[in-house]
Amino acid sequence: MVLSTIDWIIIIAFLSFSLVIGLLNSKRASESASEFFLSSRSMPWWLLGISMVATTFSADTPNLVTDIVRKNGVSGNWVWWAFLLTGMLTVFVYAKLWRRSGVVTDLEFYELRYGGKSAAFLRGFRALYLGVFFNIVIMASVSLAAIKIGGVMMGLTPVQTLLIATVITVAYSSLGGLRSVLITDFFQFLIAMVGSVAATIYIINQPMVGGLDQLFSHASVTSKLSFLPDFSDSTTLIPLLILPLAVQWWSVWYPGAEPGGGGYIAQRMLSAKNEKNALTASLIFNITHYALRPWPWILIALASLVVFPDLISLQKAFPHIPADKINDDLAYPAMLTFLPAGLMGMLIASLVAAYMSTISTHLNWGSSYVVHDFYKRFLKPEASEKELVTVGRISTVVLAIFSALLALMLSNALQAFNILLQIGAGTGLIFILRWFWWRINTYTEITGMVVSFFVAIYFEVLHNQFFNPIDDHWKLLIGVTITTSSWLLVTLFTQPESNEVLIRFYEKVRPSSIGWQPVIKNNPSLSEEKGQLPFEILLMVVGSFTVYGTLFCIGFWLYGNLIPALVAGSVALAGTVFLVKNWGKLKFF
Repeated sequence: MVLSTIDWIIIIAFLSFSLVIGLLNSKRASESASEFFLSSRSMPWWLLGISMVATTFSADTPNLVTDIVRKNGVSGNWVWWAFLLTGMLTVFVYAKLWRRSGVVTDLEFYELRYGGKSAAFLRGFRALYLGVFFNIVIMASVSLAAIKIGGVMMGLTPVQTLLIATVITVAYSSLGGLRSVLITDFFQFLIAMVGSVAATIYIINQPMVGGLDQLFSHASVTSKLSFLPDFSDSTTLIPLLILPLAVQWWSVWYPGAEPGGGGYIAQRMLSAKNEKNALTASLIFNITHYALRPWPWILIALASLVVFPDLISLQKAFPHIPADKINDDLAYPAMLTFLPAGLMGMLIASLVAAYMSTISTHLNWGSSYVVHDFYKRFLKPEASEKELVTVGRISTVVLAIFSALLALMLSNALQAFNILLQIGAGTGLIFILRWFWWRINTYTEITGMVVSFFVAIYFEVLHNQFFNPIDDHWKLLIGVTITTSSWLLVTLFTQPESNEVLIRFYEKVRPSSIGWQPVIKNNPSLSEEKGQLPFEILLMVVGSFTVYGTLFCIGFWLYGNLIPALVAGSVALAGTVFLVKNWGKLKFF
């Protein structure tokens, strides 16, 4: 397809605007590592919340949702909808604790919660493991979506797409630091949402789809509409609903949905003005991410089943796309090729915005690990602030290069999603309990990390060479069981952290005394912090019902099912009233 002049004007204007923001913030970002990575801890809740949403709206997200819907229907989205539970747990329980900890990165937390050489090793190793290896895999999956969008919508080769897509992103994120990322995220999110909604309305109303009524009655679509999988079919019920809600949300570490918070979500909370801003920002993120944003992607995914019912039809429509890149996730950019001039430019700009917001965040976040938790901590503790910023900018460029190279080797978004879930399987409960159970120690964390990694390697590399393949959900469940059992045994059979370390952590973070009673009893000088944990968990549950109610209310309304929409809307309204009435009861330090 050929883009019109107006399309190119919109795209170039957007890219130029992003670069200008980076240039305007470059001088301020050079002042210190704290400014470069945390914006001097001065950010308001609304900017941080939108930034979290923008980051999780990456170019691969609509591709991933399309892949899920085409394969498993709307109910297949429970594989990520279930993460709302851990998101709400972060909002009401962990956001305040993260901000109170005062660390620069969530990896610095290791030497606050634990002590000795093992804590230092854990911090340094995870700086490279998460900040470099894991982070590169995440960015590669995002870049894979950019490759498919560039190939389908602009006729670009994978290499051309990556060169164009990364240059501006690397420029403004390396120049302006986190402040530049946050500001561009805000505008990128607005552009991305407007473009996504406008494209959906246009496509749904084209003759090939025929509007919502005709779409939902189409033979290829009717079986895909249910919000819940078939309860009589265990082959879909277990992997699509039971496992995500019963196990996955608390047991799996996944970027943006870490149990207990972490990664770039923690980075945003740590850069907030105070605890209240950190909590509110994470609440805005979860409401927007789970309740308001999915439906445009779902509708286009359903419409793609009408236009491109199978992979053969996609291959025929786009013969220039390499065969190994043809998968169901290609259907999203394929549907966008029907957009007219002007709207096409806006949509491409919105996808570029989604790509840039995610990549820029991961570059800054990964670079913060390399600089603060490895370079400064182990290689050059005496490094000046200017030198740390320089190293941060260099590491930003290097991370971008390696993620682009890996992207050329992947074939579909769901493949990368499943690999990441498997690598983090079984570690999630550690990140939940370490704040509230004094017995968690460095060996707990090391065991969880090592065992989950090798279990993932076994399933992804070795298992199929010796045994029959097994489904991804059974791999996940086995991985969670093995990893969780391993670190629990290690925890119980190793010594806890020293009394001095435990006291230091408890006094600084002031978690609920539940799980800390032995430490408090052995140290009468400690004041017992009763906290609000039961009340906070209640708010987490109510908040989850509120967001799910909103999500399904919108869905039922689109389907034309007014009574279920009213029921779901009533649940959302009741939950909102409860949260508003009890908001003032939350305690902040």
